[in-house]
Amino acid sequence: MKLDILAIGVHPDDVELGCSGTIINEVRNSKKVGILDLTQGELGTRGTVETRYAEAKDAAGIMGVSVRENLKMRDGFFKNDEEHQLLLIRAIRKYQPEIILGNVLDDRHPDHGRAGHLISDSCFLAGLARIETKNDDGTPQQRWRPKYVLQYMQDWYHEPDLLIDISDAFEQRMKAVEAYTTQFFSGDASKDGPQTYISSPDFRDSIIARARMLGKRIGVRYAEGYITEKNVGIRSLDALVLVET
Repeated sequence: MKLDILAIGVHPDDVELGCSGTIINEVRNSKKVGILDLTQGELGTRGTVETRYAEAKDAAGIMGVSVRENLKMRDGFFKNDEEHQLLLIRAIRKYQPEIILGNVLDDRHPDHGRAGHLISDSCFLAGLARIETKNDDGTPQQRWRPKYVLQYMQDWYHEPDLLIDISDAFEQRMKAVEAYTTQFFSGDASKDGPQTYISSPDFRDSIIARARMLGKRIGVRYAEGYITEKNVGIRSLDALVLVET
């Protein structure tokens, strides 16, 4: 399946928290978008692997993505090494995305930064013809390198290189986040497990506050920010969001 955009997250819910507004925008623009979860989030304090799969499926439906796959790397203990790079290279070549949205390179959760480096390295290596991988049917895969890798912000703030207006998608974005009923905003320890950093209502407020803050910087209600390792170019000034002065 050839995708326009592949969003990658180390844990199910990373993509929803980091870049789901952009995903919804692009799906509405008739782009084919997929999600790749690297782990099953099995070390999460609340919920189970089974509930996380169900929640991820619900969130994918809300965002309208074409496909969602889980590579089942080991949560907390995967590495940026040859074994894991080859798994990711194979997926990148399978979907051939023009753009990848991935974890940031440095964050509060060490899995996020490690995944960010794994994604960045694998995107480059996927373009090398002498690295051989195969499809499910055993046929050789062709090399493929995405044109851009955009890293979405997670817990820690990073100065973004690119801000995307998600105002029209924000309500739907929050519904995708809230699909993870065992992870966020419940406060019911007897049902879902003990209270965690992300299950507090304050965490939801922080998601909204950041989107508002980033939106204000470009004169819109809500925005998502991205960091990129290379310059982003545009073909026309019509692509600019014009800020009122």
